Amino acid sequence: MRRSSDLQPEIADESAWWRDAVFYQIYVRSFADSNGDGVGDLDGIRSRLGYLELLGVDALWLTPFFTSPMADHGYDVADPRDVDPLFGDLAAFDRLVAEAHEHNLKVTIDVVPNHTSDRHEWFQAALRAGPGSVERNRYVFRDGGGFDGSVPPNNWPSQFGGPAWTRVPDGQWYLHLFAPEQPDLNWDNHEVAADLAHTLRFWMDRGVDGFRIDVAHGMAKPYGLPNIDPRVDLAALDMHDNSLDPRFDDDGVHEVHRLIRKVVDEYPGRMAVGEIWVKDDERFARYVRPDELHLGFNFRLVQAPFDADGVRAAIEHSLGAVRGLGTPPTWTLSNHDVPRHVTRYGGGAVGAQRARALTLVELALPGVVYLYNGEELGLPDVELPDWALQDPIWLRSRHTLRGRDGCRVPLPWEGDTPPFGFSQAATTWLPQPNEWAGLTAESQLEDPESMLSFYRHALELRKSRSEFSGDELEWYGAPAGCFAFRRKGGGLICALNTSGGPVPLPPGEVLLASGPMDGNQLPPDTAVWLA
Repeated sequence: MRRSSDLQPEIADESAWWRDAVFYQIYVRSFADSNGDGVGDLDGIRSRLGYLELLGVDALWLTPFFTSPMADHGYDVADPRDVDPLFGDLAAFDRLVAEAHEHNLKVTIDVVPNHTSDRHEWFQAALRAGPGSVERNRYVFRDGGGFDGSVPPNNWPSQFGGPAWTRVPDGQWYLHLFAPEQPDLNWDNHEVAADLAHTLRFWMDRGVDGFRIDVAHGMAKPYGLPNIDPRVDLAALDMHDNSLDPRFDDDGVHEVHRLIRKVVDEYPGRMAVGEIWVKDDERFARYVRPDELHLGFNFRLVQAPFDADGVRAAIEHSLGAVRGLGTPPTWTLSNHDVPRHVTRYGGGAVGAQRARALTLVELALPGVVYLYNGEELGLPDVELPDWALQDPIWLRSRHTLRGRDGCRVPLPWEGDTPPFGFSQAATTWLPQPNEWAGLTAESQLEDPESMLSFYRHALELRKSRSEFSGDELEWYGAPAGCFAFRRKGGGLICALNTSGGPVPLPPGEVLLASGPMDGNQLPPDTAVWLA
């Protein structure tokens, strides 16, 4: 639908499609390869739309497929309005959107407003133009300290290791909160805002249903770029605290999100969700005010241990952060930046059993759910050999941090040996382990006890049963290491046991359990839905 300049800003619609949707994140490189080069692509995704419809999800989120040198696997964007040849072309994207809509699947995509690639035409022009130029003002360039300018402008570290500053031949330094190949944009420059608006409209004109805003707590930089207190251990912070870490969650970022919302509201029915690694609930809430983002990723559930008290605290914080704002909470257990939850919860059979339990908890909650491709197959992280690692974190940390490649290994679709139907190539961009033969989609589809069948059943119940209604929870008293809550409105009861022994079930009819039940007892490492 084309935009209309006279449309009023969209008021939060209680019936909007995204308010209780299940999104499926596709890490494009690792989903399905259509042309035999060992790397996933857009036509590969299109070939598996039937599987995604069968799974029962409502919408897709595609990681960046834009023109890129791939220093950070696409999050270093050289042209945000074109498709990298590695993944296809604009015609392939148009085919994917059209066919996804035929399968009743919405399509959302990443946008990366904090930085560009160092190969972006703007940055190349900035290098040529020199200090004080209009071109250089699109980025964050500064003179260095010391008598010869050889000291970085401040002490900020990069998220990927090492300093957040790189010096160019004329002596100035540029800021990159991530890799040196990802220079930060200067959001005080009106051209930067106009270019993002152009990008959003470009993709919505092609039928995109929404956006995931990468590093949504970034973009704005504090005046004067003050030093971080050297006593602060940034590695120990779960999420960013602006009072300790001035690099993120600066108040000026909300102007960016008001811009995004204003543009998205020109196209009725579209949405935007932010990646928000912010510690404080009140500061998080600012991102989802009525004139800012529709949704915000709250990562407390990702960071919670497999422990009933920790999970309950994560749930209560996440619900509290959006209460009264008219926007639903957003839940996720895994994504392309964190270890898969099967691995986080202990790995092996125990990790898989606990992953099933927390999936039931997640899907019982009010709001929006994001699944990460492969979690429905029960995939763990892969211990990759050193030679295979490609994440810039591995390179920037001088091979001391292994990075995120272990959760990005290509999916196993069918067969008994790699590449398991992912590609016609003998080798894939990251190697798959032989032991994934028992985890392929093909082997799980007809097995009623498989992780895939479990996900399909849970998603079907979530979509079809009236018990899954109501925006608030009522908590029951429960033994140590356990909890139980009821959805106010629909009446669904969800109980979780993370203790070492069985506990009595609350009263009710069992709709679905994450593992074998023991009469009227809920076994350890198990969750259950009751009506």
